[in-house]
Amino acid sequence: MFAGTTLLLTAAAQAAEIAAEAGAAPHQSGGLPQLNSHYFSPQLFWLAITFVTLLFVMSKIALPRVGEVLEERRDRIKRDLDAAARLKAETDKALADYEKALADARSNASGIAKETREKLAAETDTERHRVDDQIAAKLREADKRIAATKSKATSAIGEIATDTARAVVEKLIGQSVTPDDVKKVLRPVAGE
Repeated sequence: MFAGTTLLLTAAAQAAEIAAEAGAAPHQSGGLPQLNSHYFSPQLFWLAITFVTLLFVMSKIALPRVGEVLEERRDRIKRDLDAAARLKAETDKALADYEKALADARSNASGIAKETREKLAAETDTERHRVDDQIAAKLREADKRIAATKSKATSAIGEIATDTARAVVEKLIGQSVTPDDVKKVLRPVAGE
């Protein structure tokens, strides 16, 4: 800051010198005043004053605001990155939970399928045993009916044989024979 003040004082002294010379010298016309070497010193003086003033204003007003904006922007970016990392972690956790739930559901589904197969197999076995028992009962009943029919047929055969034998004997000997006599004679033959 002292260098700027020294420069400012030097420029002010030079400007005063030039002003004194300008008042004494006759005024020349022509050309651009910015390019006239006679006016360089005052221009440099005002340039230095403007620069120091602008530097002071920038350092005290504009640059702190720009610094605040940059700091706020840095903080916002950091918050956004932190939020993105947090959301990514939540997404990863949700994905892991989803994968676990899916695996559990598959496991549960296979367990349910196995249980259903076993239940259906048990029901099928029970139904098959019930049907087998019904068929066995019907077979026993049919065997009884067949036995009854057979015994009836056997007894009917005996009666038919008795009647036939009696008719043959009557024709052969010309006498009537009682059914009991024919049955007595046929019994030993039926036992063979």
